[in-house]
Amino acid sequence: MTPRMKTDLLLAILLVICLSGAVGASRWLDHHDHDSANRFAEEQLYLSGRTARRLTLAFNGVAADWYWMRSLQYVGRKIVKFEDEHDGRFELNDLSSLDLRLLASLLDVTTTLDPQFIPAYEYGALILPEVSPDQAVVLLNKGIAANPNSSRLYQHLGYIYWQRKDYARASEVYAAGAKLPGAPAWMTAMAARMKAEGGSRAAAREMYQRLYESSDDASVKEMVQHHLMRLDSLDDRDEIKQRLNDYRAQFGRCPASWQEAAVVLRGTRLRIDTAGGAPVDPSGVPYRLVNGGCDVDLDESSKVAR
Repeated sequence: MTPRMKTDLLLAILLVICLSGAVGASRWLDHHDHDSANRFAEEQLYLSGRTARRLTLAFNGVAADWYWMRSLQYVGRKIVKFEDEHDGRFELNDLSSLDLRLLASLLDVTTTLDPQFIPAYEYGALILPEVSPDQAVVLLNKGIAANPNSSRLYQHLGYIYWQRKDYARASEVYAAGAKLPGAPAWMTAMAARMKAEGGSRAAAREMYQRLYESSDDASVKEMVQHHLMRLDSLDDRDEIKQRLNDYRAQFGRCPASWQEAAVVLRGTRLRIDTAGGAPVDPSGVPYRLVNGGCDVDLDESSKVAR
């Protein structure tokens, strides 16, 4: 047997051993998955990203996929548990209630094993700010360092700084991302808007609209839609309050019902329930008159976030 043949044989044997080990590990994990699910949810990871990268050798991509699936399962199990404990009610815009303390570690290992795994960075950019904004910034900076030409990662990092009300830093990040090849033209405009009116409702609406347009993830789009509905509802309530003030100035009291308020609601852009005359919120539920008819609020059955 020639030296080349011996080398090929050894490589083949090594490959068989690695694959056998992977199959065995997978079966062991499947067997213990149910019993260890709750314990795993609260334990720290045993392996750091660097250690996992050394141990998986040529199988880094496969291992990255495994940790990525673990990340999704981890969040999914938390949601299922929350819904079981709260009559099936969970809002994607309230992720802080899930206690996702392990998510940053799982995503760090995933992206260490595969530094070009863009979806993992984007997922962390949208979920982690509710857990730890600092960890979200670290993950995005790591992603930008490994993928310096990805304008989408700059967009997500700018979004995180905007969430933290650091509008100057958000403007800098958008301006830097706008200089990249193929970056969308609106990033330049967003950099200017962050500097001029970062805390405005109009800036928030554009921020969420851009996230919606750039994401292919259905859950992300759903979360963004909830935020946009809330902004639309805030605009509605501002207008309704102004109309209620007009009614009070005209009649010396607040309206006792929406039918009475109809005289000042005509000609507005508000959607009106034809049955009861009440303005309807973005989720299709009529608003409530409160404070003796002098103010307006969401109904308890509304799907608009408070």
